[in-house]
Amino acid sequence: MAFTLSIGDSAPDFQLKGTDGRLYGLGDFREAKTLVVFFTCNHCPYVIGSDEVTRQTAEKYIPHGVAFVGINSNSVNTNADDSYEKMVERMNEHRFPWTYLHDETQEIAKAYGGLRTPHFYVFDESRKLVYTGRGVDSPRDTSKMTINDLDNALGDIVAGRPVAVPLTNPIGCNVKWEGQDKHWMPADACDLV
Repeated sequence: MAFTLSIGDSAPDFQLKGTDGRLYGLGDFREAKTLVVFFTCNHCPYVIGSDEVTRQTAEKYIPHGVAFVGINSNSVNTNADDSYEKMVERMNEHRFPWTYLHDETQEIAKAYGGLRTPHFYVFDESRKLVYTGRGVDSPRDTSKMTINDLDNALGDIVAGRPVAVPLTNPIGCNVKWEGQDKHWMPADACDLV
């Protein structure tokens, strides 16, 4: 089995605490026609560099029944800025239009096979994976961006078309795994394309 989910795989369920203090699972997003789950964090320059483009994409597609869920799985022992308290501060400051969840045990990052921050997974109404990979091709500096793969995938879905490019490689910092060097990746983690 590949480290990360493959196209057609079902979305793994979760029970994670949001920055609003509530617990969330897949069932809390059952009304969404499309669900975007993405691994993100507080400190990564690729996340910080592309958050406003992700916001614009979210605001464009939320009216079309798309829900966005960000998950921070980074070890707080690797980077203290990725603590739950800092997540709450970041959401209070930026008011992002997504639910922001804390995967303290990293079990959900393992279940999905989160490779980098950010790493996007788009699920259809039956919660089958139809797109995974990067949001944009230059997340650290979106002024150099030439393609928004997430926007393209969601545009295809909303138009009722199959996703033209369902697989791209995520671009960003690796997930910070507990007890490992900050650059460590699981042995079976590899490029998606």
